[in-house]
Amino acid sequence: MSMSKSPGDPVDAIVDQWAAVRPDLDTAAMEVFGRVFRLSRAMGDRMEKTYGRLGISRGEFDVLATLRRSGAPHTLSPRQLSATLMLTTGGMTGRLDKLERAGLLRRSPDPHDRRALQVTLTDKGLTLVDEAVGAGLAVQTEALSALDEKQAGQLADLLRQLLMGTEGAERDDR
Repeated sequence: MSMSKSPGDPVDAIVDQWAAVRPDLDTAAMEVFGRVFRLSRAMGDRMEKTYGRLGISRGEFDVLATLRRSGAPHTLSPRQLSATLMLTTGGMTGRLDKLERAGLLRRSPDPHDRRALQVTLTDKGLTLVDEAVGAGLAVQTEALSALDEKQAGQLADLLRQLLMGTEGAERDDR
């Protein structure tokens, strides 16, 4: 049965259906993760639309944002980008090719290692990613307006705790 007395949502309906056919199940985890998954999908779709209006995908935004967050001169190796974004080198190459063709980044030889490349955000890329991060944060802030500031902080703290526990368990399973 539902953990709270809030108005029902689609997850409540699913939990109620399970309770009817399998009353022996404890669906508390389903209530949390069902909502996390649905929220992730809904917000992912919103972010994709927001970035799409600027001519980039969420994945391309991630590359540009990673370079931006690295600080001036906004340069990383393809390997560093792949590791940060948890992408294969093939997946990263495709994104870099597209972003380079659009003039948002450039690849050049690494001056410290002739075998390596470095990827640098261009001025056009810097302008675009700054616009995109602002637009994305506006969408996320609007979604969070369903909560007050204290609730949003509590949720962030709880999700951090859950994520750290989940990622820690994942590492232990390896």
